[in-house]
Formats: sequence, structure tokens, C-alpha cells
Amino acid sequence: MAGEPTASLVVTDITVGGMTCAACVRRVEKKLAKLEGVTATVNLATGLARVSHPAEYAAGDLVTAVEQAGYQAALPAPAEDDADAEETDQDDADETDQDDAEETDQDDAEARRERERLLVTALLAVPVLVLSMVPAWQFRNWQWLCFMLATPVAVWSAWPFHLRALRGLRHSTATMDTLVSLGVVASFSWSVYALFLGGAGETGMRMSFSLVPSASEGMAHLYLEAAVSVPLSVLTGRFLEGRARRGTGEALRSLAELAAKKVSVRDGQGERSIPIERLRVGQIFVVRPGERVATDGRVTEGSSAVDLSLVTGESEPVEVSPGSALVGGAVNAGGLLLVEATAVGADTQLARITRLVTEAQAGKARAQRLADAVAGVFVPVVMAIAVTVLGFWLGAGADPQAALTACVAVLVVACPCALGLATPTALMAATGRGAQLGVLVSGPQTLEALQHVDCVVLDKTGTLTTGHMTVATVTALPGSFGQDDVVRLAGAVEQGSEHPIGRAVTAYARRKDAAGPLPDVTDFATIPGFGVSGRVDGRTVEVGAPDGRLPRALAKALAAAEEAAHTPVLVTVDGRAAALVAVGDLVRPGSYRAVDRLRRLGIRPVLATGDRKAPAEAVAGALGIDEVHARCTPGEKAALVRELKEEGYRVAVVGDGVNDAAALAAADLGIAMGSGTDVAIGAADLTLARGDIEALVDAVRLARRTLGTIRANLAWAFGYNVVTVPLAMVGLLDPMFAAAAMSLSSVLVVANSLRLCSWQPSVARGRSHGGALGAKAGVR
Repeated sequence: MAGEPTASLVVTDITVGGMTCAACVRRVEKKLAKLEGVTATVNLATGLARVSHPAEYAAGDLVTAVEQAGYQAALPAPAEDDADAEETDQDDADETDQDDAEETDQDDAEARRERERLLVTALLAVPVLVLSMVPAWQFRNWQWLCFMLATPVAVWSAWPFHLRALRGLRHSTATMDTLVSLGVVASFSWSVYALFLGGAGETGMRMSFSLVPSASEGMAHLYLEAAVSVPLSVLTGRFLEGRARRGTGEALRSLAELAAKKVSVRDGQGERSIPIERLRVGQIFVVRPGERVATDGRVTEGSSAVDLSLVTGESEPVEVSPGSALVGGAVNAGGLLLVEATAVGADTQLARITRLVTEAQAGKARAQRLADAVAGVFVPVVMAIAVTVLGFWLGAGADPQAALTACVAVLVVACPCALGLATPTALMAATGRGAQLGVLVSGPQTLEALQHVDCVVLDKTGTLTTGHMTVATVTALPGSFGQDDVVRLAGAVEQGSEHPIGRAVTAYARRKDAAGPLPDVTDFATIPGFGVSGRVDGRTVEVGAPDGRLPRALAKALAAAEEAAHTPVLVTVDGRAAALVAVGDLVRPGSYRAVDRLRRLGIRPVLATGDRKAPAEAVAGALGIDEVHARCTPGEKAALVRELKEEGYRVAVVGDGVNDAAALAAADLGIAMGSGTDVAIGAADLTLARGDIEALVDAVRLARRTLGTIRANLAWAFGYNVVTVPLAMVGLLDPMFAAAAMSLSSVLVVANSLRLCSWQPSVARGRSHGGALGAKAGVR
């Protein structure tokens, strides 16, 4: 039972088997809704029912309710708890792997059986279709050969439809399988009557073929071609539909495959390999070059570059060193790393991404709920129409064969499948593609809201900027010290500082110093209101706020730093000014292009930050944002959002910190940076996993494309039935072509959704207008 407490309710996922159309979805939802306090959302594409119910209902009660509706139901395998995991040994892990392999083999075997059924059906049905459609090829007693070939198709090939129709009949329900089964039985039964009692079995019989049904004179017409074409078309359509639906879920399966099965742990017993389930927070594990990082952690030893493209969509490898955070599923592209596990199991970022994608695929758009409501009564209405058509034609004196043709065509051509697949297949494809691009949506409502957003409120620190102090420029006086020497001395002194500026200078010095570790510092001291001082290589070095007159070159650099809202840091060696270092918060690569693209999409950008006015305006000016709100408290940010909504804007808020949570919750759509706090991510509807503001632009465009695809799918699904059912009613559609059209309609819907899997952002990502712009950190 996968339960999440929600007040007095819990949420349980149930796997539902045997659903073939939107009518099945509606029936399962209505059956579960009959239980007091229970609501359910059923996804046809994934075969998953998400049920919200009072805690007093056991999971078995829900499974029983689904089974009473005529479908198979099962609960997902329960997650292994920590106590059990501690007792799991290597043999258990191997047994689990074997079980997974057996389950995969079962799925492959089922797909193989479907393919074999389709091939046998095609071999038997094609000769019947050819002989029925080409009178010149109709040899002596050809009809009896067709009868022998059609019998196994009408019985064995169509048996899954007959079986599900009978099961539905026992539960007083009718589905798509009911329509198919009735169409096959009616066509085959009439052909049997025609062969044995209607004169069609006579030697030398010839039968003409017409695209438009017509009555034959003096002899009963055979409908063996309809009896075989219906199973053949439906089996072909569902085979292609199944392959396409598996394609829409490929991204989710790829995420699952990123999870490691085993991990090499290093402890007092040496290095040993254990199942990933036994890894605990705080343990040290080894990641060798080319290996996948087993779980989220922090590097304790070694340096390398890691490939995050499969996890967060980052296109470039990220350099890591001791202290750097790592994400499980990333690939080590360089040296050996020792990593301390910081999260395991369901708490990892990869598990969270997978969970968000799964939950998003379980939701329904508003349009899909309307489609499901229509599909709930679709099959009974179609059956009533078919009976009415048959009675009308017979009552009007029409030939019984023409009446039967129209009746069968109505049964076969009607297709609720496309209605049920219109939204879930598009959502599966879009959410999977979004995850690959680093965009995680919470559900279809998020996509609908994102499509209509016309104003976005952006936080500065950690959203448009990296949120980390970084050295922007270094200006050294010409003389006895070169720039690299000054940076090395300043970085050595700042090793003893805990101030963000000091850490930024030290980190910069370490990156610039290829000779090795920074030299040691002695006589280190913190000077209140100024900075730090110490002795390095026999020289007295001071790093702190500029004070007094400066040489012309450094004075010019100071003015430039203040204009850009950087923090200026003066480096003196033996009492003489040697260099001026400008430190600021680095603007994320691509922020300028992201803001420009948002504006081109008709979205108004607004900057709201708790930082001071000068750095806020510096960032806004560099990125082309006209409206700036500085020194905003969390309450003021939320108030700003409400004001914009009152002006008629549909507002999205992008943030990464605790101070953004209120604004995220107040907005029409909350968007969190994946690098942000859990509070911000929890309050958001959409998460940008790759920490790149350009992912927001991708999200907007993907949302618009997805909603457009859903509308096209639903328009086709409704339009198809509105056009073809009347054609069948008036006798202008042959049952054979009706079956082909019905199968093709579902395949087209899924194929249209499948295009989202290969959707690409139109503008390549890259670095643009990057620079260190940020708040002054002030004196120390």
C-alpha cells in the first residue's frame, strides 16, 4: 500500500488490468466512488488508479471493488523497510534481481503472444479479404475455403474480445470489447446462415464487392471479410498502440534504470560491495571513473567531472571536489571519488524526480474529465443506436443484408478508445520529455496554468544568480607582484576566514594556482570593520575593505565595482596597495537569454528580491528587466503577487529559498529551482531540476505544445465519431473499412502524442551575458 496521509485520508495506488477504452476508466472510477468518502483517478495509458480514501478502508477493499467492476486489480509491491533492509544479504539481493528479470521475461512473453496472435490472424485473414474483394479471383467453392479460414479468426483471434465482453456482461457493463465482439459475432453468424441456409454455399457462387454496402439479389451476402477484418484491424491497432504507449513511458523507465543495484562501500573492514538497499546515510562509498553515482552524497576525497545530463538535463559536465554535492544517477567522467551518502532510497533526488513524474502522469486535465464522462455513456448509446438503425432499416422495407451491414458498421466504427488515450498519452510523453530537460511538473493542472501565465516574478539570489559569492575581476598594480602572485597571497590569508567573501577569494585562488596547495599563513587575525591579515612567505598581507586614497588604476577599478554593485576588496602587501578584487554573485549562464525569450513569449518579467536596491537594479539592468522590487520581505513578495493578480495577470513565481515559499503558494503557479530548499520545492507546482532559468522557457513552450496536442487529440477523437457513426447509420460505410478506421483512430492519437517525446527547444542553450553581479556583502 503506497499511502500518503492527507488529513484523515490516505492515497493508495492500484494497478488495474483489462481496461481497453475510456468507458473502462469511467466504470472503475464510478465503482470506487460508490464507497463512501472515496475518490479515484484512473489513467488508461499507465493502467494505474490513484485512490484517495478514508483510513478505515483496507487496500484489499479497494482491490475487491475494482474486481467487482470486472477488471483485474493488484497493489504495487510494498517498499522494504529499514529493519528488513538491514537483514538483507547478498543472496536476497540476487534473488530480487532474479525476480525482476522474471517479471521482465513475463512482460516480453506477453508481448510475444500478442505478436504471434496478430501474425496468425493476418495469415488467415488476408486470403479471405483478397478473395472477397476481387471477384475475378473467386475460384470454385472459394467461399468454403474462406469459411474455414475465417472460423479460427472469429473464434480464436477474437477470443480476448469475447472473453472481456462476457466478463462485462456478468457485471452488467459494456465496453469497447462489447462492440467489437458483437460486430464479429453478427458478421460471422450471418455468413454461417448465408452459407448453409441462404444459398451462398452453392458451387460456382460469385460475390461482387462494393465500397458502399448494397443488397444482393436472390442470394444472401457473405460478411466473412468483415468477420476477419474487425479482429485483424483491432489487434493491429492495439499492437501499434501498445508500442507507441510504451514509447511515451520510455523517459520514466530510463529514470528507473539510473538507480544503482549495488555500491562499493569503504569502512573499517576495507572495501566491499553491498546491495544499494543496505547503504545508510553517513557511509562512505567509492565511485570509480565511468561508474554511476549510487546515491546522493558529498565528496570527501578526490576530484572529477560528473555528467548530470540524464538526471537534471545539464548539457556540460560539472567539476566536483571535496565538499561538492553529488546527485545519485550521475556518471563519473574523471577520477576516483570517495563520497559520503547524504540521502538514500526514497529521499534521493532521483527518487523524487521519478515520483513527481509518476504523480504527474496520474492526473487528468479538465478536458479529459469531460471526455471520460462522455465515454462513460458512449458504448450503451452506440449499442442503442445500432439496434435502432437495424429496426429502422427493416421497418422501412430495406433488404435485411443492408440493414445488418449498417448495424454492424455502427458497432464497429464507434471508438471510445481515442477519447481515453487523448490526454494520458500526451501527458506521459510531455512529463517524460520534461524530466529529460530538467522540468518536473506536478500534474496536468500545472501545464494548463503554465500555458496561460503572462507575468513571472523572479527572485534574484539563487534564481537569476548562482547564490554564491564569486570573484568577478582582479585589478593588480604593475610592479613587483603579478596578478597571480597577489591572488595567491590573498587566498592564503583568507583560508582562515569563514566570511563568504573570504571563501570566494580562497576558492578563486585555488582554481588559479596550478602549482599546488596554497602556502600556510601565520599570525592570522580578523580586523573588525576591515577584513583579515596574516603573514605569508614572510610578507604581511591584508585583505579587506578599501580605505583612504588609492592609486589611480585601483581607484578606477573601485568605481567600476561599485557601479556594478560588486563588493570591492583591497589587497595590501607589506603596507602597499597591490590589487583590488571585485566579488559578487554570479549571474546564471543564460539568464539574459531566458528573460528575453520570456518577453518574446508575451510574459512580463518582474524582479522581486530581499537584497538591497543597488545590486537588484544592477542585475535587472544587465538582464533587461524594467520592474524591480528590492528589500522585499516574504510577506511583501506575497502581497506583490496578489496585486499583480488583481491587475488581471496570471502570475508565476520563481524562487529557491524559504523566503520565497509564501509567494510561491500565493501565485497561480509556483516554480522552484531544483537547487533550492525543500520548503520552496514543496510549495511549488513545477521544479526546474537542472537549476537553469532557461528551463522555465522550455517549460512554457512544452506546456503550450502539450496542451495543443491534447486539444488536437480530443478534437480528432470527438470529430471522428461525429463523422463516421452517421455515415455508418445511413449505410455509407462498409464494416471492413469501419474496423480499419476505428483502429486507425487510436493509433493516430497515440502517434500524435508520441511526437512530444522528441520535442526540442528551438533555441540552443549556452552561455550568454554571464557575469558577476550581486549584492555587496559589506565589511567584516
